[in-house]
Amino acid sequence: MGGVEGRARRVLKWGLAVLLVWAALAYVLLPRLWTHHERQPGIRHMPMVTQTRQGIPGDPIDVGLVGTREDVIRAMVAAGWMPADPVTLKSSIAIIGSVLLNRPDPQAPVSPLYYDGRVEDLAFEKELGRSADRRDHVRFWKVLDRGEEGAPVWLGSATYDRGVGLSHYTGAVTHHIGPDVDAVRDLLIDDLKAAGMVQTVYQVTGLGPTLFGRNGGGDPYYTDGEIWFARLMPDGRRNPDPPAVLAPPAAVGFKDALWGQIAGLVGPQ
Repeated sequence: MGGVEGRARRVLKWGLAVLLVWAALAYVLLPRLWTHHERQPGIRHMPMVTQTRQGIPGDPIDVGLVGTREDVIRAMVAAGWMPADPVTLKSSIAIIGSVLLNRPDPQAPVSPLYYDGRVEDLAFEKELGRSADRRDHVRFWKVLDRGEEGAPVWLGSATYDRGVGLSHYTGAVTHHIGPDVDAVRDLLIDDLKAAGMVQTVYQVTGLGPTLFGRNGGGDPYYTDGEIWFARLMPDGRRNPDPPAVLAPPAAVGFKDALWGQIAGLVGPQ
């Protein structure tokens, strides 16, 4: 009996040790290794998820811009993203007509989302297909008047609208987003770079790796949890050279490579 009890105690100790190591890695070590705000320390303690009007967690923050309001608007338009119309009776009727009649509406309004208790400051979209039923879009909030580079900082949430339907949570009519939010974030940054509107790009920690996220409409999403920042060219000037790409810390680069393999297994949904 003594031998059996001894083995049981050893198994219990080993199990406890494994549990402690896992907890230390999952909740202490790896989050610290993968967290980096050195390029924008002013956003370190800011929330990284938007909210709906009802306070339900919405789309994740996944993109950032550095520049004045005018710089942002000029850069986005140059990159082929059109400012979204405000939500009014006229614009709401127009988007309904666009979806029902399958006709373009390149500046269709986006539903309001909230960040730090306020609705988006700017919204842009890039229409796909023939109507506002499917589109890439992004909302931006100005969060710092002066960031690390001495210019205003904007945080944004970029997603793909894959169709109109009912919210899984409230039953209200809404656009449903595609699950791969990183793809839209990367497309937006690439469009800005291709338009020559970017000086520098770099990563800052956002929500963190998330495989089974849900937005305010109940739509699933997954993300590597990084915010890609673009420091914009000032005063509408264009960069004749490719923008500088500042590499993340080695641990973050490893995480991104590992996440790419995991996301590949998830695949499009």
